[in-house]
Amino acid sequence: MTRAPEPVAPPPGRRAVLVSLAGLALGAAGCSGGASTPAVQSRTPTQAQPSASASPSPGLPHTTPWRPTSTEVQPAAKLRAVQLVEAIGAWADGQGGAAAARSRVEALGLPAGLVAQAGPLLPTADQAVLQVVDAQYGGILSRSASVLVVCRQWIRRGGRVSTGGTTVDVRLSEAGGRWTVVALHPAQPGPAARTLAPDLRTALADERIVLPPAAAADLRSGQVHTSVARAMLALARTYRLEVSVVRSGHPLDVFGTSRPSDHPRGRAFDVWRIDGHAVVDPATPRSLIERFMRDAAAAGSYNVGGPVLLSGGGAGQFFSDATHHDHVHVGFRT
Repeated sequence: MTRAPEPVAPPPGRRAVLVSLAGLALGAAGCSGGASTPAVQSRTPTQAQPSASASPSPGLPHTTPWRPTSTEVQPAAKLRAVQLVEAIGAWADGQGGAAAARSRVEALGLPAGLVAQAGPLLPTADQAVLQVVDAQYGGILSRSASVLVVCRQWIRRGGRVSTGGTTVDVRLSEAGGRWTVVALHPAQPGPAARTLAPDLRTALADERIVLPPAAAADLRSGQVHTSVARAMLALARTYRLEVSVVRSGHPLDVFGTSRPSDHPRGRAFDVWRIDGHAVVDPATPRSLIERFMRDAAAAGSYNVGGPVLLSGGGAGQFFSDATHHDHVHVGFRT
């Protein structure tokens, strides 16, 4: 998802970050955890704090609240987006339904009307737990942002537990130093195709290509170009790549512009973790990210973006901006 340079708020200082995160955490006390998100082992490399809520019913896994680190461009924006998704998509036994979800959202100080936009995040169930896999930018400007919250969800209906999950494009605006959510756009992958191209089937089965629910559904829908699957398979011969977004759950246009994004057209994918190293983590070797980006270009991508601006390649083949400091974007013309 490349874009022309846009005005971006400068990274906040450590003191400002801590104050902002503390304020949001106080405002949401009992909400992320109170939405029955019991804490144990985190599935993300970010800082996760245990919730004080009771353990879920047998059959439902333990989860941990996802929290950004202070190295983010705008950690408060990501935190706000994630807290909302966690509050809507997880609840204690008997606390399902829109009315209870509205109460949880209001407790965050956010508009209850956002629940009407939750879609697959709020299925009919007795109980649910949710694990945010990753939260990455779909776009970040000085006073507006798109945060793509990738999550897995487990629900219980009676004695039966089923698994699922989605990706939610959470839109935010900033005023007076505070980020608020203005809209939700859950992924809509579409139904599975009756037949799939061989490369798509192989990518779905490759254990070195880790796909969250919405991304896997994108491939199964058959609406993803085979160039994407071929590049994934080529990269998987060298790396274990953890994908965040493919087609659905991503802004239709390059954020802040009217130019169509390659993602909704099934011509791009984003990677948030490489060989177990999160792209956003400053401890991740820059050499690993640089090598991955160059290998993505060698796999056929005309448009590779990430936290490092590389030299060489064709005109505009490599790019870097604030939006892509937390993932590597791999785009294709066809």
